[in-house]
Amino acid sequence: MYHEKIITKNRINVKGTLYSGQTFLWNNSNILGDYHFSIINSTPIIINQISEYELDVYSDEKSIGGLSLYDFIHHYFTLEINTYSVFPESFSRLYPDIWRLLGNYLSVRIMRQDPFETMISFMCAQGVGMQLIRKQVAMLVQNYGEKRSVSFLGREIILHHFPSPERLAGADLITLSSCTNNNRLRARNIIQVSQGVVEGRIDLEYLCNRQLPLSELRSMLCLNDGIGYKIADCIALFGLGRFDAFPIDTHVKQYLGKWFNSSTALRSLSPRSYLALDGEVRTILNPDLAGYAGHILFHCWRKEIKKLHSF
Repeated sequence: MYHEKIITKNRINVKGTLYSGQTFLWNNSNILGDYHFSIINSTPIIINQISEYELDVYSDEKSIGGLSLYDFIHHYFTLEINTYSVFPESFSRLYPDIWRLLGNYLSVRIMRQDPFETMISFMCAQGVGMQLIRKQVAMLVQNYGEKRSVSFLGREIILHHFPSPERLAGADLITLSSCTNNNRLRARNIIQVSQGVVEGRIDLEYLCNRQLPLSELRSMLCLNDGIGYKIADCIALFGLGRFDAFPIDTHVKQYLGKWFNSSTALRSLSPRSYLALDGEVRTILNPDLAGYAGHILFHCWRKEIKKLHSF
């Protein structure tokens, strides 16, 4: 495998990033030590963190998606972004206690992921915890993704490509539901969305257009069964590079109420209250980077307040 040492001027916590709830496609090998591996853009990648500013990256290819391995990793982990600047300048002064808590989490980064993989992964995430999401996604890739064997440090690592839209579009409903916790409605929705991508009714390239207003992007995604506001914002933030998209779930609602005294957060989460909270957030955070900052807050809340494991 090719080896690249990645040096960055901005901090990164690889483990915190990979298992913070924005992707479910990476795994860790305790046998090999603290190595993390996955197939990204059809290429096996293995990462070991040396320091907050240095990574060892191994890959089957010298370039991925037309970028050198070095440039791809910088792009994938948004290493060009200084996460301190993600928050408004006034944030540390207005919320000093929260800012102190955030100190250990500002090295968590938003990743630029494949839109289809992100869409299907988060369609598995409706109303369930991270462990079950990871289990469902793992079953999807193992049952429908192409198997790949990689030799690394004298051991064989078995990886799977994420299933293609064509493969999931042609999946049998009953068989696929075994990968969605026996939820046939969820399996049906995944098949229908995959068919939409194959047939061009869902144009992921068009949805990547940065000029598309976020409200319009969200509405277009929500035309598909199985995608509501929260899932649409997750797809936008993690799969379409829209750092202004701000997904709101129970944890986010809780920290908005506890940390930012939002009375709206005390209400049940409905489409109306979701949009109201989305509007409130943009008065607290930088609107263009609200989702980026929001995910760091989300991870900090889960770890510091809820004392939850990342995976």
